[in-house]
Amino acid sequence: MPITRRFNSSDLSLLHSFASNRSCSGPSTVKYRSHLPCSDTSVGGLMRIIVNGLKLYYVDVGPRSRPTIVLIHGFPMGSEMWQSQIQALRQRNRVVAYDLRGQGRSETGDGQFTVEFLVDDLIALLDALKIDGAVLCGLSMGGYVALRAAERHPDRVNGLILCDTKSEADTNEGKLGRAGAIKAIKKDGVRKFAKSFLGGALSPSALSDLSLVSLAMKIICRNRPLGLCGTLLALACRTDTSGFLPKIKVPTLIVVGEADNITPFECSNRMHSSIQGSKMQLIRNAGHFSNMEKPTQFNQSVANFLTYRIEA
Repeated sequence: MPITRRFNSSDLSLLHSFASNRSCSGPSTVKYRSHLPCSDTSVGGLMRIIVNGLKLYYVDVGPRSRPTIVLIHGFPMGSEMWQSQIQALRQRNRVVAYDLRGQGRSETGDGQFTVEFLVDDLIALLDALKIDGAVLCGLSMGGYVALRAAERHPDRVNGLILCDTKSEADTNEGKLGRAGAIKAIKKDGVRKFAKSFLGGALSPSALSDLSLVSLAMKIICRNRPLGLCGTLLALACRTDTSGFLPKIKVPTLIVVGEADNITPFECSNRMHSSIQGSKMQLIRNAGHFSNMEKPTQFNQSVANFLTYRIEA
C-alpha cells in the first residue's frame, strides 16, 4: 500500500525508538485454556475457540439481551485495537471482538487463505456464540470482511459500521504495494515493517502521542511474519464489493479519519453515495486508525448510531 504523506525527522525518530525498544518476538507466552479468561487483556476475559480447524481468540462482554456488535480489526492489528470501544459499548451492548486468523493471538494455519476464509471464520464464530444477527463494525481490512459477509450472508447482518475502509479491490499499484510489504517483512522482520507502516497510517498528531504509538507497536509486533504475509496475499486478491453497495438495506454508518491517507475520504464518500440511507461521520485530525487516534469522537458516533438507528 503506497505511503503518500511526508514525515518530519521527529516523527520518524519517535517510531524508530519504539521499533528499537519494543519486543516483536511474537505472541505472548501466557498459556491459554479454552473458554477461560486470560490474564493479559484489559478489556474483558479473552477466550479461545476452535473455528474451521484453527484456534481463534476473542472477547465477548456485555448483556446478552442487548443488540450485538462485532468488532473486526484492521491490518496488521488485532482485537486489542478496540480496547476503548469495548469499554465504551459494553454497558449497553453485547460486544464481541476477535483476532482474525493469521493475526493477534489466533492461529495462522498454513498461511494460505483469502478474505472468503475470513468471512467463513466470522460466520462460524457467530454460530458458535449462538448469535443469529449482529452489527458488524469493521475498520480497513475489517470493513472488507464486513462488506463481503453482508454480501454473502445478509440475514446475519443487522447493521454495518464501515470505518476507514473501501469497497474497491486493489489496483495494480495496490497489489504491488502489498507484494513489496511481503518482501520487506521477509527481509527485515515485523519490527521494521511496523515502524514503516505506522509512519503512513497515523496522523501527524497521533505520531507524537507516545502511549498510542507504544500500543500500536505492541499490537503489530504480536503478529507472526507468516500470518502477516498470508493476510497481505488475501487482501491483494479480494473481490470488489462496489456493485453490492446499492443492495444494502440495513442501517449503515461510515466513519473516516480526516487525515486517512490509506483509505481517504473519497473512498468513504463513494460508499456513502451508493448505500441508500447511510450516514457518514468525519473524524477530525485522525488518520487511518480513527478509533484509536480519536476514541472519544469515534465512540460517540458509534453509540449514537446504535441508539438511534439499531435500537430505535
